[in-house]
Parts: sequence; C-alpha cells; structure tokens
Amino acid sequence: MADFDAVLKFWGPVEADYDNIGNMVLTRLFTEHPDTLKLFPKFAGISQGDMAGNAAISAHGATVLKKLAEVLKAKGNHATIIKPLANSHATKHKIAINNFKLITEIIVKVMQEKAGLDAGGQTALRNVMGVFIADMDANYKELGFSG
Repeated sequence: MADFDAVLKFWGPVEADYDNIGNMVLTRLFTEHPDTLKLFPKFAGISQGDMAGNAAISAHGATVLKKLAEVLKAKGNHATIIKPLANSHATKHKIAINNFKLITEIIVKVMQEKAGLDAGGQTALRNVMGVFIADMDANYKELGFSG
C-alpha cells in the first residue's frame, strides 16, 4: 500500500496533463529504445522530429498513463485491470515483457522531471511496476505467450 500511495502523491501533475506527459513518455521510449517503435505500426511513418507534436502519440501515451493510474488507484487489487491488458498485449500486440521494464524507467524519468518524483517515489514506482510486470508475465504464461 505504501508504494502505491508514494507514487500517487506525485500523480497530480501527470493527471492534469495526460496528453503532454504521455507524449513525452512514448517519444522518449522511441528515442532511447528505437526498436520499440516497431511495436507501434501506426506510428511507423512519423519522423523523430515530429513525434513530440503528434496527436496520435499523445493520445496513446495518455491511454498508457490512464491505465497506470487505474493500477495505482487499485493499490494491488488490479487483477481485473491486468487480465484484459495482458490478453491484448500478448495475443494482439505481441508486446514482450521486457518492454514494460523499458517503459517503467522512462516513466520514472519523466515523472522525476515533470512531477518532482523524489528518490522514494522512484523506488515505489519501480516496486509497483515490478508487481504489475510480474502479474502481466503470469497472465502471459497462462495464455501461452512467452514474450
């Protein structure tokens, strides 16, 4: 519980600006880990210079952060949130578990810069995401996806 609360304490600036912060998260993910762009075919034709202002990237980034907010606010009781997410990411999108680890570090950095996430909050976010990733992986295994 404490980890969820520690992250939620810094969530206000994210919630107030889901589109811009979501865009920052995905743009940085694609910049720092260019291979991840292949996982998003709808963004394939967007040049790196145009990503920051792209409405589709902003909208998808906002979706990612809103789903993370649901997980955070569920404070560990997130099985009903994760199950459909794991199903779509395993069977439709084919997103390997490692990609969740990559985006975790990007979210930590962006929240540090834009929401003042302190060292304790960063550790808490990594802990929360560690549980989320383990639960996603368990669902992946049930689905027979070894991503």
